[in-house]
Amino acid sequence: MPVRPLFPTLVYTAPLQGAGRLALNRELLKETRQIREHDVAGRQWSARRYPGGYTSYGSLCHLQKMSSTFAALERKLQRHVSAYVKSLELEMAGRALVMTDCWVNVMGRQVAHGLHLHPLATISGTYYVQAPRGCSGLKLEDPRLDRFMGAPPRRSDCRPENRPWVTIPARAGHLVLFESWLRHEVPTNQSAGERVSISFNYNWF
Repeated sequence: MPVRPLFPTLVYTAPLQGAGRLALNRELLKETRQIREHDVAGRQWSARRYPGGYTSYGSLCHLQKMSSTFAALERKLQRHVSAYVKSLELEMAGRALVMTDCWVNVMGRQVAHGLHLHPLATISGTYYVQAPRGCSGLKLEDPRLDRFMGAPPRRSDCRPENRPWVTIPARAGHLVLFESWLRHEVPTNQSAGERVSISFNYNWF
């Protein structure tokens, strides 16, 4: 074909898979609630920077090293991260890609998470523990957006790869992986229930 895609942005989505996934989710949800209850510093941090919600990012961000349950999640994620690295064709010979950060996020009704990226990381991702019907998905920004300048708007029915924004629905038991430089946000949660996710970073340096 005369038109070919160049410089693609690859995003990985999949169910966690593996035996015991539902049991693991129950334990992750239980521990998340326990962490929130006891993490005074995290609740204070969230009150200033994550209004209405809770995240352990500013207080307990190495949960894979503190909890056997989160360590089990890390092990289950490894096959997905390896598959994603293969798709990206990253040269990892002699380089170890490891989980450096892991934290929980709880978003109640009307809570949002603004546009951001994850500096000093290679691959980032989110695993959904609880995703009530109608809760917000993960909204990804086209990294070329600030260079469009005089481009006309895209057609409303254009393919996902041509859209300036793409939202990946949140589904319990599923994960999303993306390169850490990709800007993303979580729009306001319109569901009545709590949206519970676990975010993480992988790094090789």
